[in-house]
Amino acid sequence: MASEKTMNKLLSPILLIFMLWLLSSCSKGQTSAKTIAIKYDFVVAKDGSGDFKTVQEAINAVPEVRKNRTVIYIKTGVYKEKLNLPATKTNVTFIGQSVDSVVLTYDDYASKKNIFGEEMGTSASASFFIHGDGFTAENITFENSAGPVGQAVAVRVASDKVKFVNCKFLGFQDTLYTWGYGASSRQYYKNCYIEGTVDFIFGSSTAVFDDCRIFGKRGGFLTAASTPDSSKYGYVFLNCKIDGDAPPESFYLGRPWRPYAKTVFINCLMSGIIKPEGWDNWRNPENEKTVFYAEYKSGGKGGDSSKRVNWSHQLTENESKEYSLNKILNGWDAVD
Repeated sequence: MASEKTMNKLLSPILLIFMLWLLSSCSKGQTSAKTIAIKYDFVVAKDGSGDFKTVQEAINAVPEVRKNRTVIYIKTGVYKEKLNLPATKTNVTFIGQSVDSVVLTYDDYASKKNIFGEEMGTSASASFFIHGDGFTAENITFENSAGPVGQAVAVRVASDKVKFVNCKFLGFQDTLYTWGYGASSRQYYKNCYIEGTVDFIFGSSTAVFDDCRIFGKRGGFLTAASTPDSSKYGYVFLNCKIDGDAPPESFYLGRPWRPYAKTVFINCLMSGIIKPEGWDNWRNPENEKTVFYAEYKSGGKGGDSSKRVNWSHQLTENESKEYSLNKILNGWDAVD
């Protein structure tokens, strides 16, 4: 029999070859997994290098009422289109090449005349109408470029289970319209930037703004919720930064578009643009009896609660625990 020393000499090269093969296989497996993960159904590119040159063409190509997700990758460019995602186009995802390089924009506004010579109104001014359930967007800027001309909506969301991650919403008055159907419309915004002047986050949906930056321009009202009385939650801001280039003490946290408006800020850092009183009753003292406006551990100069209106609330620690994502979004796991 060969000695132990001789056997070790023979096995060493074999073990080395095996280890090299194993490392190579693992590396190939990782690369393959990454390749599989990045798979798009359609690519939009203005230069013609994708499947479509416009975003609306890609939306039109999505199969009707599809249960599987349809992923649309949008390459760098400013796409001036008035977009509509119909209710029959469900589970659609937009992924932009980068948040600053992919801009979906249009310039309608409420007082603009339509073909019949009538003002189009706030809802019709939207640059992007979202009616399909399960829509998600990542790394995209949504804009209404009409400027400071009154109500001019960038995005109007009328569906359920809608999620935005690392997106920007640009405009002035009425930038983001969470139109929805009250509690039946759940919306989740993660790491987003939202800017505007008057009522620039408004509507009836149940919506969570998580780690977002809310940027106030000129002065006005951050929110104008129209929460139905049947909804337990309206707007909830979690760990957000509230600032802007507006003058000091020029912004209210919110005012009620409808009598049962609900808006809560939890662990938010607020700059000095926030008015000490915090909230406005929209010229109707009766609203003070029905709205629910609250904060928990607001920080920063604008987070001082000592001069808040007496009809707003400061949550206790136990009360703040009622504002978990699972409870607010009624079982929808928006973080998946």
